[in-house]
Amino acid sequence: MPNPQKKSQKTAKSSAKTVETEMSTADATVATLLTHGIDTVYALPGVHNDHLFDAFARAGDHLKVVHARHEQGAAYMALGAALATAKPQTYSVVPGPGFLNSSAALLTAYGMNAPVLAMVGQIPAAAIGRSQGHLHEIRDQAGIIARLVDHTSRIDQPAEAAAKTAKAIKSMHQGRPGPAALECAIDVWGQRGKVGPIPEPTPPRAPRIDEDDLRRAAKILGKAERVLIVAGGGAQDASLEVTLLSQMLQAPVLSYRRGKGVLDDRDPFSVNLPLGRDLWGEADAVLAVGTRLLTPFTQWGMDRDLKIVRVDAAASEPERLHKPAVAMIGDSAPILRQLIDALARTNHNRAPRRDEMLARQAKMREGLAKLAPQLAFLDAIRSELPEDGIFVDEVTQLGFAARLALPIYKPRTFLSPGFQDNLGWGYATALGAQHARPDVPVLSINGDGGFMYTANEMATAMRHRIPLTAVVFVDGHFGNVKRIQEEQFGRLIACDLANPDFVKFAESFGATGRRAHSPAELKIALRESFTAREPTLIEVPVGPMPSPWEFIMMPPVRGKRKS
Repeated sequence: MPNPQKKSQKTAKSSAKTVETEMSTADATVATLLTHGIDTVYALPGVHNDHLFDAFARAGDHLKVVHARHEQGAAYMALGAALATAKPQTYSVVPGPGFLNSSAALLTAYGMNAPVLAMVGQIPAAAIGRSQGHLHEIRDQAGIIARLVDHTSRIDQPAEAAAKTAKAIKSMHQGRPGPAALECAIDVWGQRGKVGPIPEPTPPRAPRIDEDDLRRAAKILGKAERVLIVAGGGAQDASLEVTLLSQMLQAPVLSYRRGKGVLDDRDPFSVNLPLGRDLWGEADAVLAVGTRLLTPFTQWGMDRDLKIVRVDAAASEPERLHKPAVAMIGDSAPILRQLIDALARTNHNRAPRRDEMLARQAKMREGLAKLAPQLAFLDAIRSELPEDGIFVDEVTQLGFAARLALPIYKPRTFLSPGFQDNLGWGYATALGAQHARPDVPVLSINGDGGFMYTANEMATAMRHRIPLTAVVFVDGHFGNVKRIQEEQFGRLIACDLANPDFVKFAESFGATGRRAHSPAELKIALRESFTAREPTLIEVPVGPMPSPWEFIMMPPVRGKRKS
């Protein structure tokens, strides 16, 4: 009697063979990108990737290729698109200098847990590792890449392309989110061979939430009198849950940079860094969601009276600085939903803190009045940028102040470069965010130092009609460097800048250039720019601004500092 299982296996094998298709490595890679919802590539072409770009062209209207003017611009655009959408984005560059030019953006993607896929060319396959002096050859390129991403592999033949590409995309959402990279040799992209079915996307398997940990967390938080919630970048997709927990626990929510927008800043329980530091000193329990807690642990201090409950994406994260009382591993939103259910059984009633928080917010704003020049410009920006508009900060005086004082109302509408805090990331990153989110205005703020890192990408804005509005605050110096030199050394070196006329600079690309000499004029210029929806650069001449550092680098408020 025939075995039906064997017959089924034979049929499956036969079916698998029939769906094999002959195609090139590049075509299989592109097909996998499209199958996994990646329909845009930010790129610079080059001989090592000629066959890959040929596959891009064959994809037709299914794939958009946005070509930048520099590899760092392409990579930063992919980063901005990933941060604005929370979806995987990709960029493509040639090996050696092309890859290295993009590496700052890739490093930043790692620091920000952003799903950016780098597709990097290679020299001829047989020559890799032989140091023969091929065009763009770099010793151990794969080893360098591996230090910047969570997952990397090299495609060596057509049959591998789909599976390796799918695995790279999936890796970006497994455990701790982050970037991935694929290498492929110049003579492999165009190779043709049998390629099996293109893998379909599969959702990452969620780690099981330990019921004991959940109960322990609910018990700690439910008993605590003064809970502080700290929301980082890993809480961006758990806004509703964090808001409900804040209400249940009467808990202020501290967010700084990556966590801004998780709780609407119009809520008096949404607190900034200096107020958060005060509350850290008073808290008996902290719920940390998707944050490293680096500043509280290393600056504000820790003692045994403070119990920490953490929610992290990967098991390797919670104990890096201080062992928490409880650590729960996985995506923040489903964990917090279960925590809310558990707290409903253990939480005790607390006195309302709304009036207290309103009073403390008012006092905090009085203290920040020292930053009056920056705050006036930020008020102008907030009045014109829609609630769902995206603000991209920079390593500049306005950026530092914005991290403390710009009200943010929705998740993923405040993009800040994480712990790399790399000067010059802003304009190209904002360009990618605007390209990926054409439905909302995006505003890039810059100093005259940082803007010039990727100012050449105004050509990309014009070529692809990306309606980004950028503001450049011009003081003729690396302002923060100048202040530090004056205060610490009493002399200046290498901090003055020779600048173009930024209005004429914008107009030379065919973009709109405007100039604003005051917050009131900036408000008008922004209104006109957001209405026109075209590539725009607004120059704002400014003088020295007050230092924000007393509100950022603050001394301990409890226990011992962690070094």
